[in-house]
Amino acid sequence: MASEKQLPWGYRWRSSRGFIISTIIIALFAETFLYGFVVPILSYMLEDRLRMDPSQTQRMTTATLTVHGFSSLVSAPIIAHFADRTPNRKTPLLISLAGCFAGTLLVASTWSVETLFIGRILQAVSGSATWIAGFATLTDNVGLDHMGKALGTAMAFVTAGQLCGPTVAGTLLELVGYWPTWSAPLLVLCLDIVARLLMIERRELPLDQPKSAKLAAPREPEECERAPLLPPSSHADESRDYHAVTNEAEQPRSSRSFYRIMFGDARIVASVTNTLLFATLISAFDATLPLHLRDAFQWNTLSVGMVFLSLQVPSICLGPLVGWLRDRTGARGPATIGWALTAPLLWLLGVPGEKRFPWASAETNGEAIFITGLISIGIVFTLIRGAGTMQLVAATKDMEAKDPKIFGEFGGTSRMSSMGEVAFSLGAMLGPLISGTLSEQVGYFYMNIFMGVICLPVALSCFVFFRV
Repeated sequence: MASEKQLPWGYRWRSSRGFIISTIIIALFAETFLYGFVVPILSYMLEDRLRMDPSQTQRMTTATLTVHGFSSLVSAPIIAHFADRTPNRKTPLLISLAGCFAGTLLVASTWSVETLFIGRILQAVSGSATWIAGFATLTDNVGLDHMGKALGTAMAFVTAGQLCGPTVAGTLLELVGYWPTWSAPLLVLCLDIVARLLMIERRELPLDQPKSAKLAAPREPEECERAPLLPPSSHADESRDYHAVTNEAEQPRSSRSFYRIMFGDARIVASVTNTLLFATLISAFDATLPLHLRDAFQWNTLSVGMVFLSLQVPSICLGPLVGWLRDRTGARGPATIGWALTAPLLWLLGVPGEKRFPWASAETNGEAIFITGLISIGIVFTLIRGAGTMQLVAATKDMEAKDPKIFGEFGGTSRMSSMGEVAFSLGAMLGPLISGTLSEQVGYFYMNIFMGVICLPVALSCFVFFRV
């Protein structure tokens, strides 16, 4: 009864698995919403607020999106190292929220190019912490048999964030102006902070300590009862101490060898590659679509914001269904088919507006072909999105099932999540860099051909190394 009185208000629903998962999904939605929010209005920020020459817009857009990916790439392993030493993940989530708030205000102010870049760096580091702590918490609270559905649902909301960010930004900028537009991400952050403050992780509950005390209590009478019967000897204690010291000595060594163990497994390499290229493609769209559509079809920011709907809506609708399919059949088949189909669809997406294809010009069928290709890619992406993460979780849990202490006392969940985050961040950095450079040097069409070609070996790696 005493322990019941110590419980915080609403602890049953605040510590429930459903509420924890919902809180993590809100956090992931907020992070992707903020990343994509700036995409359709970045050209306005650079040309109208910073008075840059329009000829520099593509280069600065590439640099702004690239620095976000680079900052996440550098910070993720450091964040994960400390997160795996902290049993409570609520605190890292709250710290990441504070950084996200500060970064968003700096980006919105756009006082100078330096302010813009500092804001994006803060957003990137905070977003990296959100992904690492969020996915680690999700993995801890969901069994492997239901991981596909959980990740599918989470990815649907992540996609919704990627979709809503550019769409809301482009629409609000046209309708209400610059500063009212930034009220949307601030509102999302407020919802995020409320959910994170309410969330109670199971390790935070006061009930845990009495529970552990109860487990320890029976040992004392038992030891007292045995004491007269056993010869007094300190060998048992010395043996326990020796093993404790040995285990403690092994933990730092296993921590240092974490990445060597992980990258020695072909399943992990295939999973990371899957996530890396998917992030590269998504960020390539962010970097090149707005300017390509403006040049090829003379679309404004509202139209560009709306076109992201055709890319993202299929993933929102089909994500949970594909997750259910992965729980039943594994990730191999859907991921292999998805990557194999992406290659020709990327070629098709580059055709409209290319002079050598007059039947796909802006005056003929170009816009219809482009939207059809984008919708098709959105549908195919549901087979790819989250497949690398699911395979990464499955391979890690398989290793820990064989050796529970292989990654240290608190496991390697955060560091495993950081591998996915590093891969995604590297892709977010390479995507704008590669696509922006190729689009400027050889044109949008050949840039899409290059992206399509590198999808084919990834499809082969999924077929060979992903579990059935």
